Amino acid sequence: MNAETRLYLAAHPFAYPLMRLLARLGPVVRVPGLGVVVNDAATARRVLMDPRFRKDGPGSPGDLWTPVLGPSVLLNMEGEAHAALRAKLAPLFTPASAATLVDDVLAAPLDRLDVRLAKGATVDLVEEMRLLAGAVICRVVGLGEVSESRARQLFADGERVVSMVSLRTRRLSPRQVGLARRVLDGIGDIAQTAYEAGDPATVMGRMRELGLSAAEARGAAGAFFLTGTETVATLVPRLVALLHDHDALGADLDHAIEECLRMTTPTPVMLRSVAEPAEIGRLRVRPGDRVVIVTHNCVHGPFDLERRHPPEWRRLWFGAGPHFCIGYPLAMAEIRAVASTVLRHRVRVVSRRAARGVLLPTYEQLWIRAA
Repeated sequence: MNAETRLYLAAHPFAYPLMRLLARLGPVVRVPGLGVVVNDAATARRVLMDPRFRKDGPGSPGDLWTPVLGPSVLLNMEGEAHAALRAKLAPLFTPASAATLVDDVLAAPLDRLDVRLAKGATVDLVEEMRLLAGAVICRVVGLGEVSESRARQLFADGERVVSMVSLRTRRLSPRQVGLARRVLDGIGDIAQTAYEAGDPATVMGRMRELGLSAAEARGAAGAFFLTGTETVATLVPRLVALLHDHDALGADLDHAIEECLRMTTPTPVMLRSVAEPAEIGRLRVRPGDRVVIVTHNCVHGPFDLERRHPPEWRRLWFGAGPHFCIGYPLAMAEIRAVASTVLRHRVRVVSRRAARGVLLPTYEQLWIRAA
């Protein structure tokens, strides 16, 4: 059993074997109590591009997050309203603006990490990523310079909310909704303060300048807070571990990141709700049916840096069409910045421990040291 499989089993000891079993049943299969399961990349891409399959109906992400974030965040919107909000936010997440933000926030902590590794220190990369990802999201939601403890606390708050969701979760309980609202109301208050200050050098100030309302800015901050930490924080330790385990620490970084993203599938499952009669593969679906795209199954395969991804796989783990992850440039800028700092030392993994009870499989600890 390889390290990646152990991570999945530690995170989802029952759901992961079920997920892999479903892959054997065919590209599209109806599973009672679960929904219409899609295990094929080309089919998944067609579903994601088709407006008949929505994020705001029964069994969709809207069921999970609307009670917490309200009805007007990108996670649970469709149609013209979704397109209009996305168009307002897009200038904030160009590759150039993302690189500038990451350089500004992470230059000093990455310099410190670089020095520690150069001196031969043993570093827990998981803990470092909590600090780094927390610092970036603090800046995005409207906090300026923050202490390490504040950045870690923000990350822990986000992790606590996201960990309430499993691969089988359809809705949050009233208790979970209450907890999530308390956390996200605090984030919204921070965001609104920065929004009202109107400083165009801040993300929230730019939102005001671009014409977003205060409510839209609060909702966007909550959505970015939920989705903007886990992907990066879990990906970098898994990337370093995979390259170490495959004796490939000197591989081309951009290609290694893409193959690692395919292997780890940051969004292992995507949900849609059927709004109109349609067909998925050979199956007829009806309004109200739940579509479960098992992204992990769609692109599953052993880690292989010689692999060239076919078009139907291309960044499928970040979605496709109108809902392709708007924060993709920011995530990639963070990943490249941290990975390039770590990998220039040709580190080796000293010890590791898989995390349990998490949504995205990851390491609880990954201790590294310069070779």
